[in-house]
Amino acid sequence: KIQEARNILLVPHIKPDGDALGSVTAFIQFLRSIEKPHCAFCATPIPEKLKGLPNTEHISSDISVLNNNYDLIIVFDSGNLHLTGIEKQIKNLNNKSQIINIDHHLSNDLFGNYNLVVADSCSTTEVLHDFFIHNDIIIDPTMATCLLTGLITDTNFFTNSSTSIKSLNISAKLVEIGGNSRLIKELIFKDRTIGFLKIHGLILSRLKNHAQLDLAYSYVTNEDLQKYTISESSIVEIVNFMNNLKGIKAFLIFKESNDGKIKGSLRTNCDDIDVNLIAQKIGGGGHKKAAAFIVDGPLKRAAKEVFDKIIATGCLNK
Repeated sequence: KIQEARNILLVPHIKPDGDALGSVTAFIQFLRSIEKPHCAFCATPIPEKLKGLPNTEHISSDISVLNNNYDLIIVFDSGNLHLTGIEKQIKNLNNKSQIINIDHHLSNDLFGNYNLVVADSCSTTEVLHDFFIHNDIIIDPTMATCLLTGLITDTNFFTNSSTSIKSLNISAKLVEIGGNSRLIKELIFKDRTIGFLKIHGLILSRLKNHAQLDLAYSYVTNEDLQKYTISESSIVEIVNFMNNLKGIKAFLIFKESNDGKIKGSLRTNCDDIDVNLIAQKIGGGGHKKAAAFIVDGPLKRAAKEVFDKIIATGCLNK
């Protein structure tokens, strides 16, 4: 389908992370190498700290690019079409465009005409790596850096439970090809600001334990994010840090968005707990050890509603 296509649209999920952007930018490089007409679009701005990745300058946020004639749309790292932020526009195009869905989330609802979804891969860039290898596509140093970005960020630099022998072997090979792990480290892990550390402390000061669930939780408001000039993507790093807490079943952070919605991010280190199942009961999804959901605010009401639903699942009850 890629070879047959006349014009391709590449789309990551909104508020893209290293895996989503690594996937799109690697694919941009591939399509440029075969001189295939394409455009990349993201419904929300590229996070500042990720703008140093190759090919991010080729990702547009101008909605008018969706008016072009595309016969193929490739969506990356999105469990459902809604997460692209342009579900309605894509469905309007769908009478003449086919969708390829490339992802690694267990909760993916297989929305594409063609679905390359491998739930046991640690990242979407791992899925793409295998796609390139299977089709004898040469991975150049730029593609290697992009693919490595997804592997590094989705495994939290090879420290979380999604890290596998395969992901480590692929990463080593990508570095050998010319993947710039130093650049990724500088962009992702060496951008700490005073504001980041202060909001980290604020979230720690609000940390509580839900006794009935053995669930540690905290929250951050939109006002907090604006006061300390912190991007929403930075909160993910704090969530991953909190997952190191000992003696709890799971960790949950509530994050208020500027539209009044509340995003919940769940993490666990317990082998017998599946936070993806919990998130799905609340309208979200993800992986067994890491998942998320979005509910309506305000924060206090949302938290009560979420705790009631978690209790109803029985997944964390003592």
